[in-house]
Amino acid sequence: MKKVFLLGGLFLLVLAACSKKDDTPPYDAKAQYSIDSAKIVAYAAANNITDLKHDSLGIFYQIIKRGTATDVINAAAYVNVAYVGTFLDKTVFDSSYNASFDLNRVITGWTIGIPKIGRGGEINLLLPSFFAYGPQGRSQIPGNTVLVFNVKLKDFQNK
Repeated sequence: MKKVFLLGGLFLLVLAACSKKDDTPPYDAKAQYSIDSAKIVAYAAANNITDLKHDSLGIFYQIIKRGTATDVINAAAYVNVAYVGTFLDKTVFDSSYNASFDLNRVITGWTIGIPKIGRGGEINLLLPSFFAYGPQGRSQIPGNTVLVFNVKLKDFQNK
């Protein structure tokens, strides 16, 4: 009986030692957005991007080529694009010359940004982490990472 109490006590001691208090502060999207925005503004200045725009939703972008003005793309369109995704240090993490997908099934920054150009247009999207992969990140993209995408809209079909 003594052994059972001793083993039970040892088990509880091990459980108490293994339980760790989570000291991680809660995610503050507004504070992270401020940090990301400052990084984007500094990146634009360092790279002589003088025509950087900031829309009311919070993404930053530079239109390289408008594309056809008569083609109005919606956020649910099926798009065909060529793109290069980089970190602020210009390291490429993803690219494709021929990618097709529903625009409402990708990161929010693309859903918001790509409709700013028409068919044949090109845009640089400088996305605060909130509009990309947020605090959780994805694959080789760490959480709270600002991403830069150069996107050429080759074609689309609205749904």
